[in-house]
Amino acid sequence: MISQLGISLKKIRREQKLSQKEVADNICSQSMLSAIEHGKYIPNAALLLALCEKLSISLNDISLASDFNISSSQNFNDKFSYLCNQHRYVELKTFLVNSATFDQVQTATQTQAYYYYLGVACLHVDTTWDKARQNLQLAIASGEEQLTVTTLTRVALISLALTEAKASQKTRALDFLKQATEKIDMAFYEENLNIVFYLAALIYLELDDTKESLKWIQAGIKFSTSHNSHYMLANCYRLLAQIAKKSEDLDQELEAQKHSDLFKHLFAEKVFDDF
Repeated sequence: MISQLGISLKKIRREQKLSQKEVADNICSQSMLSAIEHGKYIPNAALLLALCEKLSISLNDISLASDFNISSSQNFNDKFSYLCNQHRYVELKTFLVNSATFDQVQTATQTQAYYYYLGVACLHVDTTWDKARQNLQLAIASGEEQLTVTTLTRVALISLALTEAKASQKTRALDFLKQATEKIDMAFYEENLNIVFYLAALIYLELDDTKESLKWIQAGIKFSTSHNSHYMLANCYRLLAQIAKKSEDLDQELEAQKHSDLFKHLFAEKVFDDF
């Protein structure tokens, strides 16, 4: 993730025809900016915000948690990443079911990512759960030959668990949740793993189990911060506020909402208002 951050900053700087010296001026040394761009140093929040301000961009314009690629074509990946990050699921589904898009999918990993994103789009768009369930199952099946459970497989499993929870299939939902989270603390860390904890908490909230929902969202916040990551924290605290509201804990609700607003402001994270 560090290298991806540096690559994004370097790309934006070059697009604006700015030198490293011009961007670093009054912010940091040129050598530090070079280290950031080459993935050798990760900036703290204050430094990153200052660099973004100098480049006149939002943190939404750089990728802190990488999307899973569906193609070897960067144009296709950029387009679907934009639709995903903006939560434009109707357009995303239309884009994915287009035969021209599917023709770009070549490797097994890209196939798994393709069915995952199509499943997520169907989950948000369709009036029934059948297509979401079918595509997420295809995504999981596409990763079964891998030696270890990958982050993408875990995210597909937890998304399928959420689908089953919304379909009032509690037993199936909890079974997929268990598969998605098994030995997650021992997995090679990627920021997209933060999503698994958030969705686990959302699943239990969907099942009206606020106690378990609270446990998972607190575990997710601890998991993220223990890996020096802020990805999904604004959403996690927003969900924590919702759990507290449902539990009629006003103090915790206000405190959690305060944290959510802080992380949303600091990192320009898009927060899901529709639970």
